[in-house]
Amino acid sequence: MAKFSHIDAEGRPSMVNVQEKTASLRVASAQSIVELPDEVINGLADLNKPETKKGDLFQTAVLAGIMAAKKTGDLIPLCHPIGLDHCDIQLEFRDDKQLVITCTASVFAKTGVEMEAMVGASIAALTVYDMCKALSHDIVIRETRLMSKTGGKRDFKRTS
Repeated sequence: MAKFSHIDAEGRPSMVNVQEKTASLRVASAQSIVELPDEVINGLADLNKPETKKGDLFQTAVLAGIMAAKKTGDLIPLCHPIGLDHCDIQLEFRDDKQLVITCTASVFAKTGVEMEAMVGASIAALTVYDMCKALSHDIVIRETRLMSKTGGKRDFKRTS
């Protein structure tokens, strides 16, 4: 039977001991979807290079997502602090109203980077909200989810 990895035998929160694990290349990709109302879409003159009063929407969201991914161990109590080898954030519009943010993180380590990828995507999405909220508060961050991971005990790839 599966059990929670961050609970010790006495039921207390516990950081997973990775001492005995073998280091390997760990890669994870996560995605956040931001729905933008017409007021925001109409306020962005060029969806390929969206500018706001606060600056370039895409560049700022990318930098915020990368910075956040690097700080995951400081933000989530039981995450191991790891030095990322790489972090990439991609933003693209889908259906002219949905902005899809994908964060891919990688490291050669004893523990994975799923949380780093999800934090990176989430903070990039929140940055989009922050930069566009002057035009509308009807922006909705629909979901953040793990899309894939490799390395470690088992690989994962979302099929839908």
